[in-house]
Amino acid sequence: MKTPILEMKNITKEFPGVKALSNVTFQVAEGEIHCLVGENGAGKSTLMKVLSGVYPYGSYSGDILFGGKVQQFSGISDSEKAGIAIIYQELALVPEMTVYENIFLGNEIKKGTRIDWNETIKRSKEMLKKVKLDVNPEEKIKDLGVGKQQLVEIAKALSKDVKLLILDEPTSALNEDDCDNLLNLLGELKGHGVTCIMISHKLKEVIRIADSVTVLRDGQTICTLSAQEGKITENELIKHMVGREIDNIYPKRKSRQFGGITLEIKNLSAYNPAVGRDILKDVSFNVRKGEIVGFAGLMGSGRTELAHSIFGNPNGYRINGEMFVKGRKANFTHPEDAIKAGVAYVTEDRKGNGLILIQDVKQNITLANLREIAKRGVVNDNDEVKVGNEYKGSLNIKTPSIEQKVSNLSGGNQQKVSLSKWLFVKPEVLILDEPTRGIDVGAKYEIYTIMNRLVEQGMSIIMISSELPEILGMSDRVYIVSGGRITGEMSIEEATQEKIMQKAVN
Repeated sequence: MKTPILEMKNITKEFPGVKALSNVTFQVAEGEIHCLVGENGAGKSTLMKVLSGVYPYGSYSGDILFGGKVQQFSGISDSEKAGIAIIYQELALVPEMTVYENIFLGNEIKKGTRIDWNETIKRSKEMLKKVKLDVNPEEKIKDLGVGKQQLVEIAKALSKDVKLLILDEPTSALNEDDCDNLLNLLGELKGHGVTCIMISHKLKEVIRIADSVTVLRDGQTICTLSAQEGKITENELIKHMVGREIDNIYPKRKSRQFGGITLEIKNLSAYNPAVGRDILKDVSFNVRKGEIVGFAGLMGSGRTELAHSIFGNPNGYRINGEMFVKGRKANFTHPEDAIKAGVAYVTEDRKGNGLILIQDVKQNITLANLREIAKRGVVNDNDEVKVGNEYKGSLNIKTPSIEQKVSNLSGGNQQKVSLSKWLFVKPEVLILDEPTRGIDVGAKYEIYTIMNRLVEQGMSIIMISSELPEILGMSDRVYIVSGGRITGEMSIEEATQEKIMQKAVN
């Protein structure tokens, strides 16, 4: 191994009731791309927060050596001075400010006591050129796509003369082209001497780009694998991440028996006044009892807008068309109408729209069906505890207690809480929008197992997903959406990634 630029020795970090890291040892060679993988809650982000000073010296035990010297960072500014920069999954940019203002925010270029804006813009152009981003530095961040915003974050890090760049789930919200651009850029930065640590759940990306991979499980170091030795394979990574081999990430269903049509949509169109155009055009489809119907399509194709239109139209679209639930004509003007009719929607944005992060697990689970546990408008605390524990057990939510705040749970366990919330309303049709986004392979397997169990019990599931292997691995039928229209329908037997993509780009 080359000379290590970073060594973390016996790092232990505890929170109330939880040991997040237990004697973790981690080493990164200078000039390499080192990936950090593990299930949600394995301790990856916590370890990087220790390294970057978010959790300051004294709040953990163990040693950090960077550039051969013991470091005692008391905050992010200390780690940045040493040459370490971290980019989080939720980007830390100010939407109303320009690109150049964001790149040098907190690191302003001054002439005397005043900011030198001309030099700032000039240097911003140099940074943007380094990350191969062709935008006007005077554009506002809010006018850029997520992929371009991610590159602005990297430009911001490079402006601080970074030696070690940490990226936490950098591709989770990016489309395929933006993912490719980002991974290619990391390869080029490596060629210019920048060392990278990347946390990712996307194992194909890890295999493509990593020189070394360290696996964490339950807050402990399991192993470090080297690409040079040919040890970084998907099966090998999964085995170390979950502590067992998963032969098929998409679990087999015991039976595939479908009943009558539970939900039918006929000639649905929707106009969005906010953008001044039709977002759905003449959409027709159906879902049968006990069936998982996958909805595939590129980002912006209209899949989420379709889900919102079905689930009570919370965005105020102008909708035309017909909807039938179990043969009865339905007209939902509010999500509450959909819930009463037996339709539930698990949003793709669990942190923004799916959960109340400052509330605890049991409060989130019962949130959509408080009438069930209330008498005369007052929630029965004992019933709430009973329901919380029931779903904690049946969905295997890993939490010390149902009184734990949801913000303290891993992404996979937050997703299980979000799913529990909607299962508690006892729906007949469940819409899952990107159900496994940002969660690890072990948690994905558990979500898939729950989905199979639900349809075996007679529920109907609509699954919206950007991951074609997931669509093909879990669906019974597939609809393809493009430009707000349904451009194809296929049985799972005839569907392939190539056929779906052909319809998705129509």
